[in-house]
Amino acid sequence: MSTFKVNPLKNTPLFEPLVVGKNKLQHRIAMAPTTRLRALEDNTPSDLALKYYEERSKTPGSLMVVEATVVAAELGGFERTPGIFTEKHAKAWKKINDAIHSNGSFSSCQLWAMGRSSSPQYLKNHNADFVSASSIYFSEESKQEAIAAGKELRSLTEEEIEHLINVVYPRSAKLALEAGFDYVEVHAAHGYLFDEFLHPSSNQRTDKYGGSIENRARFLLAVIDKLIGIVGADRLAVRLSPWAKFQGMKAEKEEVHSVVTISYVLSELQRRADAGNALAYVSLVEPRAQGSFTVDEKERRGNNEFARLIWKGPLMRSGAYINDDPDLSTLKHDAKDNNTFFGFARYYTSNPDFVERLREGLPLQKYERPTFYADNNWQYTTWPKYGEESKANKEEELKRLPQAIQA
Repeated sequence: MSTFKVNPLKNTPLFEPLVVGKNKLQHRIAMAPTTRLRALEDNTPSDLALKYYEERSKTPGSLMVVEATVVAAELGGFERTPGIFTEKHAKAWKKINDAIHSNGSFSSCQLWAMGRSSSPQYLKNHNADFVSASSIYFSEESKQEAIAAGKELRSLTEEEIEHLINVVYPRSAKLALEAGFDYVEVHAAHGYLFDEFLHPSSNQRTDKYGGSIENRARFLLAVIDKLIGIVGADRLAVRLSPWAKFQGMKAEKEEVHSVVTISYVLSELQRRADAGNALAYVSLVEPRAQGSFTVDEKERRGNNEFARLIWKGPLMRSGAYINDDPDLSTLKHDAKDNNTFFGFARYYTSNPDFVERLREGLPLQKYERPTFYADNNWQYTTWPKYGEESKANKEEELKRLPQAIQA
């Protein structure tokens, strides 16, 4: 098993407490959302997910931002992604959150709508329309898949957008509270539905949701305002990806530079904070990462330093902070900002005791990318803690499929 040694972080600001909204984290290392496709067919989180999050929340005061969680079946895009749009979903998540809370840790539910990044075949299977800000495919492959499935992309109507603002997202937010989540995070990154509205390459609408920056941000900000009234600003968060080129986004090559657009969103969030409605945190994806991949150093452009000129509240930064640098120099540099904490995903998948390994400088087990998106338990909950040997039988775990969480 491949390992990667890092220097201990126990005497750095990473292991100082940080107040995030209503809660105090005991350190500044969070689990970033990691899609794993281990839910049941009806989008209910499974027994495997219960063990997965219970194991990774053992260090008290940790924040688990759970995997992207769809707000409606018709807004999903892949089978076996978890949802938060039925009572059954909420009851299953409640058991997972109870396990996280029993470890003295916290959880955040990331609300997800996929938009044009959805699989047309998935939509056909669920008798759902293929929708986005505008009828602009992110790739020729997606277009051909849509034509083959008889699910060609179309723009959401104003009435449908209002339904998402006033019904769909509020329903999921209420269920998230019922399920015991400490925070609700709106997923507006990575080229998914909100991101598609934010940028002119994917939004060519001529109504109040398109054109100017103010109009392109209107949908996202309307949902945020609606959810502030439901969950409270100090339990609400949003994730943004200023440098995303994932799933057809163009970052600095947009007609309006993505930093300009995201700066406007941040300024609106800060304006709300100044008026007494400060979000718990803003989550930003670093330009070193595109989806689940690290960008080659020669191809990297830009940074997220601009955000601190605008947003003054807690900031969660994620994306390839562990990048074959044993001293974690970039992480330590960014941690000098005492109101910033950090999300990790890939190494969290393969190290259930990830926080303790960083604290003590213990070797990190290298993740196995082929097991990220699968329907079995192999290399999902079979990774050992430091000093333990895995007793998992690969053949048996490959046959172990997600099951309902028992009462």
